[in-house]
Amino acid sequence: MQAVVFDIGGVLLHYDPRLLYRDLIPDPDELEWFLAEVCSDEFNATLDAGRPFDAASEELAARFPDHTELIRAWSRHEEMVSGEIAGTVALVSRLREAGLPLYLLTNMPVDVFEARRRRYPVLRQFDGAVVSGEEGVLKPSAEIFARLRDRYGLDPAETLFVDDLEANVAGARDAGFLAHRFVDPVTLAVALRDHGL
Repeated sequence: MQAVVFDIGGVLLHYDPRLLYRDLIPDPDELEWFLAEVCSDEFNATLDAGRPFDAASEELAARFPDHTELIRAWSRHEEMVSGEIAGTVALVSRLREAGLPLYLLTNMPVDVFEARRRRYPVLRQFDGAVVSGEEGVLKPSAEIFARLRDRYGLDPAETLFVDDLEANVAGARDAGFLAHRFVDPVTLAVALRDHGL
């Protein structure tokens, strides 16, 4: 095995917008509607692809004027993270001690990535990172996996990619990488061992 590549949210960090919005939208049904229809995955993807928050939020607020303040609250991104996933952090430390090259591949705005890297020590344990907000392309596109491969000279057939979303795992496999869908640190440890790590 040449290297392991990690996603961040849901793999290294506990991430969930509900951590912020549960206090702002107490009604569970209204909360789920808001995250599905207003600050949706599609809205978040535009930010992850590099669109400035101010422009994206203003456009969204024009469509949902009654939710303007809630939309602006999306900028409080650190309140959507409750901390590191301890078991995964321990695995990263063991891989580092073994001298294995480690990389990050994340869908995230650049400023958010930099803030999280400053805050969470595990994100400073990696040899490099490909961040969608800087690249202007998102997982699971073939292009972002090609950039990861070329930038760090990786052989996809000898590189394991770890992500919690099936679509991203499938994209990695389509690009020739070995891939594991993250469920919890225990099953990831088994997968690493199965790959000889």
